[in-house]
Amino acid sequence: MTLLNDPRTRRRRLGVVATAAGLLAALLTAGPAAATPDPGDGTTVSEEISQSVQSQVKKALAEGEIPGVDEIVHSDNITHVTNIPKDALPSLNTDLAFQGKYAFSGNYDGFRIFDISNPKAPKTVSQVLCPGGQNDISVSGNLLFLSTDASRSDSSCSSVSQPATEKSSWEGMKIFDISDKANPKYVAAVETACGSHTHTLVPERKNVYIYVSSYSPSAAFPDCQPPHDGISIIKVPRKAPETAAVVGFPVLFPGEGPDGGGNPGSPTNPGVSKTTGCHDITVLPSKDLAAGACMGDGILFSIKDPEHPKVIDRVQDNVNFAFWHSATFNQKANKVVFTDELGGGGAATCNAAIGPNRGADGIYDIVGKGDKRKLVFKSYFKIPRYQADTEVCVAHNGSLIPVKGKDIMVQAWYQGGVSVWDFTNSAKPKEIAYFERGPITTDRVTTAGPWSAYYYNGYIYSNDIAKGFDVLKLSDRRTDPAKKVRVGELNVQTQPDYFD
Repeated sequence: MTLLNDPRTRRRRLGVVATAAGLLAALLTAGPAAATPDPGDGTTVSEEISQSVQSQVKKALAEGEIPGVDEIVHSDNITHVTNIPKDALPSLNTDLAFQGKYAFSGNYDGFRIFDISNPKAPKTVSQVLCPGGQNDISVSGNLLFLSTDASRSDSSCSSVSQPATEKSSWEGMKIFDISDKANPKYVAAVETACGSHTHTLVPERKNVYIYVSSYSPSAAFPDCQPPHDGISIIKVPRKAPETAAVVGFPVLFPGEGPDGGGNPGSPTNPGVSKTTGCHDITVLPSKDLAAGACMGDGILFSIKDPEHPKVIDRVQDNVNFAFWHSATFNQKANKVVFTDELGGGGAATCNAAIGPNRGADGIYDIVGKGDKRKLVFKSYFKIPRYQADTEVCVAHNGSLIPVKGKDIMVQAWYQGGVSVWDFTNSAKPKEIAYFERGPITTDRVTTAGPWSAYYYNGYIYSNDIAKGFDVLKLSDRRTDPAKKVRVGELNVQTQPDYFD
């Protein structure tokens, strides 16, 4: 099946029914996509849908407009190499990190380390039980970092859930020693305001700085008070990680009053998230730059002084963006791709009723120099295949594919699958490859599909929320030059300079 001739790409009409129009109205008027939890920070979404929508889904399956239940489809230039199902950690799979021959897979129950020296047959090296959603993961040298954005009774791996209204509750960063990959050791924990939804490493020779993204404060939460309009910065000495500590909380959205200075959200900007912190930050250390996806705002800032980041520019899209979720620089650092997590990772938003501009990627050129640089909107990109109204589909985590002179990335879309797309022309992005599974149910809206899809040393690795760890091989003249590029470590939110 070729990409351009796939009848599913041309003909899918799911979501045109009245119930889908109702979903669109709800998403437009409902205020922020439930920021806590943000994609399913607890249990998998499973919500029954109407008989009419079930009938539409079954008809589309019968007519071949969408793949069959659990059926794998892909463009001719992608090969599904293998899948490793979830094992001792049965909860939702989340983010990925890489180092040498190892892949590190986050899961709401802990993390798993794979030996990927043979990508066709990854082997489990270890699995660590340490519950605390969403367990966003990264590595640097002999250290592994794990985010906890779920209120727990304490910082241990045997903690239990406890209300955030209790002062003794704990959320924040956990640090492990992974010098022995088969036996990771828990060495430190650092509590941070409002927990750690995601985090980003700014590594140095002697220290690792961690930018902690968290949000949704409440006057009822002793350790998460409004306005919470910044990020926590943790300093981790490599030789003494047990002494890691918060060294600052820079305010990124200054403003008077209890709500700070970020996007006010609804009702001022209907359907847009109120900014009460950042969801995710990507840094490009070689250029001393960072891009923040901060709920109702996108920001560009300097990290020349990693303990004192400085905002350069800030943008909003109060028409089509509901929740600024993540960011990716191109290699030349003259573009940023921001993602919109419409529906908070819990809704079927890849259909005709939602359309191509909502729940999409926004491509911004960076123009100007130094502190006068500006983010200039150019276009939106969204996968061109409609998904069933039982499939949670949303723009999620992706990475650059290192092709010199081109801007190409691979991206996860939950049940929309994995998409490879080219944004070399900022105004005319286009998909060049894809991989996806059909809906896992026909009667319920269910969260599943790739959380993260990243390119690492010749292969695409995808962490499927429900199905496990997938390895894909991309073979295309437009991306084949990337096969020659190798890196020793990859945390996607700490973007490498592939061609320096």
